[in-house]
Amino acid sequence: MKGLVRARMYHPELIRHPDSCPALVLNADYTPLSYYPLSLWPWQTAIKAMFLERVDIVAHYDREVHSPSRSLKLPSVIALRQFVKPNEYPAFTRFNLFLRDRFRCVYCGSAKELTFDHVVPRAQGGRTMWENVATACAPCNLRKGGRTPAEAHMHIYREPIRPTSWQLQEHGRAFPPNYLHDSWRDYLYWDVELEP
Repeated sequence: MKGLVRARMYHPELIRHPDSCPALVLNADYTPLSYYPLSLWPWQTAIKAMFLERVDIVAHYDREVHSPSRSLKLPSVIALRQFVKPNEYPAFTRFNLFLRDRFRCVYCGSAKELTFDHVVPRAQGGRTMWENVATACAPCNLRKGGRTPAEAHMHIYREPIRPTSWQLQEHGRAFPPNYLHDSWRDYLYWDVELEP
């Protein structure tokens, strides 16, 4: 037909901007360095590490980048050549506290208006540490006030503990990111049942 312009078909990977092509970073044992947040490097960092021979490329995107002399497929999964030993215990931060408690109030189970609560109030000698601080929603925190759960007649469903980094990583697996490239799935095992 005269005047009809035929639309060109592109594979989505080919038109994807390189900045939206991060590389999943695996440790030397092919486990992710971190699940939450997911261990990702921008494409530039992954390529630099590749040229410095610090990583092995496990999988690629279809997307390529070009220099005057060569073209290179962007890595989608990389593995460190040297094992990085994770810290046994995570830092005591608000985010890690929420992750330990699975982003739920330990008193009512709500996931809204989260804050943290000293189980034994500071006014009664309670310290700011893993074993005395718990995730609480604002209404429960207000209701409990400066009392212990027993004094406030509130049941605490999860006693606060000092988690290991491994425990936090396991909790993080329950919160996968919005985007998972197909090449990452074999290394993340998000809710995958293994066949007998």
